[in-house]
Amino acid sequence: MRIIKFETVRDAVSEMCGKAACDLPEDVLAALRAGKEKENGGIAEDFFDQYLKNSEIARTERLPLCQDTGFAVFFVEMGSACAIDRGTVAEAINEGVRDGYKKFFLRKSIVADPLFDRKNTFDNTPAVIHLQQVDGDKLHITLAPKGGGSENMSALRMLKPSEGRQGVVDFVVNAVVSAGGNPCPPTIVGVGIGGTMEYAAYMSKKALLRKVGTPSVDQRYAELEAEILEKINASGVGPQGLGGKTTALAVHIEFHPCHLASMPVAVNLNCHAARHAEVEL
Repeated sequence: MRIIKFETVRDAVSEMCGKAACDLPEDVLAALRAGKEKENGGIAEDFFDQYLKNSEIARTERLPLCQDTGFAVFFVEMGSACAIDRGTVAEAINEGVRDGYKKFFLRKSIVADPLFDRKNTFDNTPAVIHLQQVDGDKLHITLAPKGGGSENMSALRMLKPSEGRQGVVDFVVNAVVSAGGNPCPPTIVGVGIGGTMEYAAYMSKKALLRKVGTPSVDQRYAELEAEILEKINASGVGPQGLGGKTTALAVHIEFHPCHLASMPVAVNLNCHAARHAEVEL
């Protein structure tokens, strides 16, 4: 059994908070550059120039890409042959979030109760942690901060199986187009199909972690991703909802077996500043 120190996890998560807030990943930057090339001048191309300039300022000046530094959402793969020397991995991650959001002067956006006691926790915890046990002795942590603007445009529908492929296309396209400029497009569109209600939602968010534009390994779903992306971009919503050829940078679909009477479909969006950071311990 390999033992990982609590402090090692905490400190790694703290640094990830700053990195995710300030450093836009290269795959996202490449997608933004490609999007700019598709626009024929005008306000849409200007927005892409601003996105790229903002990312450079954030990286060099160590300033957050967006004032909404997000809900700290983690996807954790913990090897069955490793353990934390004290406490739990969730406790270590939350300690790291508290430290990182303070250390890097990131906005704290979490309220203690969703309805009756909407008081800020002032440390951006508790984080949302999706923990999966895997083989091996490594601990892999991915942080995907989620801003309120894009998260609020999430959608889920329990389709009838008879609605089939066209039902999925219509639902996803309508969800993205109806969102307009609210999620700060061009977006990355995560789609979860199958499983149960909550698992479809989980898959839609996990789909956003895929390298931007990487197609599904299943050719059928890769073709579906391409069709949905084409229809979304034909809508003309464009960057910030003010018109253009690029409303979405990519569509990523994850799928899972489901009940014979059900076909859940969930949509989760990332804004153009699709932030994430990861570490393996």
